[in-house]
Amino acid sequence: MVLRIKLEHEDLPAPSELVIWSRFVELTGIHPSRLGELIELGWICPDKTNEQCYLFHPKDVFRVSKLERLCRDFELSAMAGTIIVDLLERIEILEQQVREMRLLL
Repeated sequence: MVLRIKLEHEDLPAPSELVIWSRFVELTGIHPSRLGELIELGWICPDKTNEQCYLFHPKDVFRVSKLERLCRDFELSAMAGTIIVDLLERIEILEQQVREMRLLL
């Protein structure tokens, strides 16, 4: 008797780019309690699974890595670091808008 197993890619869940808590901590080097503070502040907003596990977006890995580097290099508090990261992101958006406007001239 031969057992045939149907393996089709459409039966599998779609791959996800979301990152679980432990992997996020590993990738960013952030202390878990500090990560909890950033979530409470609403600075990062991970998705939650039905089991109440956090799932982070790849852009959050980049943002928190930048935050940790700034805080470490310049001996800043987490709050000061989040303000700087937010301002840097706003500058980047404004620079992109300027480039787009220049193309219209």
